[in-house]
Amino acid sequence: MRVLVTGGAGFLGSHLCDKLLARGNDVICLDNFFTGSKENILHLFENHRFELLRHDIVESILLEVDRIYNLACPASPIHYQFNPVKTVKTSVMGTINMLGLAKRVKARLVQASTSEIYGDPAIHPQREEYWGNVNPIGLRSCYDEGKRVAETLCSDYRRQNGVDARIARIFNTYGPRMALNDGRVVSNLILQALRGEPLTIYGDGQQTRSFCFMDDLLEGMVRLMEAPAVDGPINLGNPQEITVLEMAETVRSLTGSRSTIVFLPLPADDPTRRCPDISKAKRLLDWEPKVGLEEGLEKTIAYFARKV
Repeated sequence: MRVLVTGGAGFLGSHLCDKLLARGNDVICLDNFFTGSKENILHLFENHRFELLRHDIVESILLEVDRIYNLACPASPIHYQFNPVKTVKTSVMGTINMLGLAKRVKARLVQASTSEIYGDPAIHPQREEYWGNVNPIGLRSCYDEGKRVAETLCSDYRRQNGVDARIARIFNTYGPRMALNDGRVVSNLILQALRGEPLTIYGDGQQTRSFCFMDDLLEGMVRLMEAPAVDGPINLGNPQEITVLEMAETVRSLTGSRSTIVFLPLPADDPTRRCPDISKAKRLLDWEPKVGLEEGLEKTIAYFARKV
């Protein structure tokens, strides 16, 4: 297969390039390097099956490919709120361009959506049938609503044009190659613990998340791409729910840090609970996470320790 990975120099995108190359595919990595890093893909430059294109998917591009993984979009609040209009453009115009490409060359596409489309959910755990509870004008809406529109576009291109577009609703994912400055809870806590700084928790720390190690997540995405016809979005995440305070205490224990824990005001529209129902992924993809939290965190901490 000739596979296009947009956002391929990012945290998840670069690992996906590794995985696809290991499966014998030709891989085109497309990235504008707003949040991606060449360091994540330097080890691939000598691979004759790998090609790098510096390009922004907001602008159209003509390529011949069999598969498209559309991962291009900043995913942490610090980055997507830096230029919220650009974030919306990436999710909307970028997805239109990738779907148009898929339509022209009859490629199959997997859209990287997000659990953020559920907003601050009124049902728990979250099932794919749930429409979400999102503030359409808040600080996070550039990302949340952009991804919701991207799902609309995938669904309409599928219905109207017969494009085989599949939607992965990705829950919190972590692992090596996370950006040190991305402002997400796992990277924040690990860096602070390694540096001996106070561990910052927003709110009382009782809000919950589910954390999926990147190897598991990417296996789910590849299975979604290669499965027989799949209709509608599929949750990909770890159903093991944990409070942010428990995460901080686990990181502190695994790093051997003596850092104290400090509590700061909760950001606007921060969801109180987040946990996927992965019944659909189990049924259709025979997929569920395998890597335990402590095992995944140890690998992530080892990566960050080399960077600090």
